[in-house]
Amino acid sequence: MSARSFLRRSAMAMALLASVTSFGCEGRPRGERSSEAKPKTGPAVAVIDLAGGVPEKEAPSLFGMTGRKRSFDELLRSLDELVEESDDRKHVAVLVKFGSSHIGAARSQEIAEHLEKLREKKKVFCHGDSFSNATIMAAARGCSSVWVAPAGEVETVGLAAQVVYMRRLLADELHLSIDFLQIGKYKGAEEPITRDGPSPEARASLTSVLVDMRKSWLDTITKGRKQPGIAEAVEDGPYSPQRAKELGLVDEVGYPDDAYNTIKEQSGAVRDEILFGAGAEEKSDDFDELVRALAGESGATGPVALVRATGSIAMTSSGNGIFGGRGGIIEKEFDRTIRQLEKDDEVKAVVLRIDSPGGSALASDLMWHHLMKLRKKKPLVVSVGDMAASGGMYLASAGDFIFAEPMSIVGSIGVVGGKIAVGDALEKIGVHAETFPANTQKADAAARAAHDSLFVKWDDATRMRVRESMTAVYDLFLSRVAEGRSTRGRTITREHVAESAEGRIFGGEEGKRRGLVDEIGGLSAAIAKARELAGLPADAHVAVVGSKPSLLEALEPSGAAEEQMRSAALPSPMAVLERAAPDLVPFVASVAPLAEGERSVVAVPFAITVR
Repeated sequence: MSARSFLRRSAMAMALLASVTSFGCEGRPRGERSSEAKPKTGPAVAVIDLAGGVPEKEAPSLFGMTGRKRSFDELLRSLDELVEESDDRKHVAVLVKFGSSHIGAARSQEIAEHLEKLREKKKVFCHGDSFSNATIMAAARGCSSVWVAPAGEVETVGLAAQVVYMRRLLADELHLSIDFLQIGKYKGAEEPITRDGPSPEARASLTSVLVDMRKSWLDTITKGRKQPGIAEAVEDGPYSPQRAKELGLVDEVGYPDDAYNTIKEQSGAVRDEILFGAGAEEKSDDFDELVRALAGESGATGPVALVRATGSIAMTSSGNGIFGGRGGIIEKEFDRTIRQLEKDDEVKAVVLRIDSPGGSALASDLMWHHLMKLRKKKPLVVSVGDMAASGGMYLASAGDFIFAEPMSIVGSIGVVGGKIAVGDALEKIGVHAETFPANTQKADAAARAAHDSLFVKWDDATRMRVRESMTAVYDLFLSRVAEGRSTRGRTITREHVAESAEGRIFGGEEGKRRGLVDEIGGLSAAIAKARELAGLPADAHVAVVGSKPSLLEALEPSGAAEEQMRSAALPSPMAVLERAAPDLVPFVASVAPLAEGERSVVAVPFAITVR
């Protein structure tokens, strides 16, 4: 063992020892400075704090273990537990604190459904520092009383999507050569950099989805807030707190403690208990989680396994690309998790939760193959979050059943590929790149041999070959979806899938009509179906599994990781984008494989942000 390796492993051991020691120690609690002790028993208000957001999966921390930020599936579990409490329950009311959080439309829709069930049994007060289109939808349907902060705002302005077009900047001003191709006339993934506005096909596809989403959004709000004119008012904001109250969008204006004191008085509660979010007690055992991390296990096992596939799809998480390191659904790690579940006899069914705009075509196909092998051994049910588009749809098609909410986005079956060349731009400032081919007998040899180079534009012959390759990927995509959707004695033809392909995107309801989705419902419905298919009781345990490397693998830096650490002072373009325009990150990441050597991606049509 080299001295360097010895020192590194010694450091690992010391960090591990310190961590294990710290798990057994607690510092002095930093409670509120109050002489009045809070009651520890008696009827309580259950607090659900969503101010920190509700991510599909929590960010990893030390040793790859989950952080304190709670995840969407844990939120649903907390709400279900409140619904199922017996009559002698200790929680007599619920306070949901939205803060100013931004939660995706489909997730907000499922939160609304769970809160509505809870409202039938207990008073449910909801407070927001401000409300967005999505959070007001959840509050309107699920809450007995809706509160907003005095200096807040109710930003119910109607749904819209924005797509940024950059052709003039890239081509006219920077003189870059844009070589992008698409397979599927509705695909449009390259339009933001090849056009100054949308094609008629792209406009039709996006508008159709927004019309469906708007209908579902309005239906959800009006189901909970039955005041006359609420449907018109909800699209005519933003509103001040007082005006929102006059229109019936909220019930009261006040601070979170005002809402808490009111619900406490009405319910007879004497204390509060935080069940979700900041301040909630962690249910997992830190030491057990450390042991699992050391062993490289994907998580606790149980009869139903929940796998969360969130973000763009890529072959590796390497930081070698021009966009720097990025998270998402990584083929190698995903494969490790699926193989473990396939072999684990304790796991009787798997639920795959997908929220992805797509990405690498190669990675998508490999992951689809792993999922189809798993499906042969045990039921595989897919739950779509805000989006299962393109590569996300590729993965979803492997499920025995696919569930989606009305405001989920599905489809985008198409392929895009290409590159941006800088040769002409450099010529403008006096920089010339010359290509020397080994084959001096063919006139186009230089263009062919250097077709991956950023300095060289594609010639017509190269462009034709790239298109042929992309067409082959598109044909494979159609076949994979058809094969995956042919389940439970049903046969779906490639021609049937093609009718909903060419890059078109759909809401959940239209996706169901076209056979891309089986049932309208959220994660809870998908879990219930998995239990049913596996012949399990309705309360069978659900274990969340991940795709984590072992502790030693995580702490042993690769060459790429070491290079990243040396250049940590210089943020990657992706890190800069995350700070400047976080909504664009998933979509930029989904096409990033094109900048790293792959010729085709299956990615969502636009950098679409629905407001």
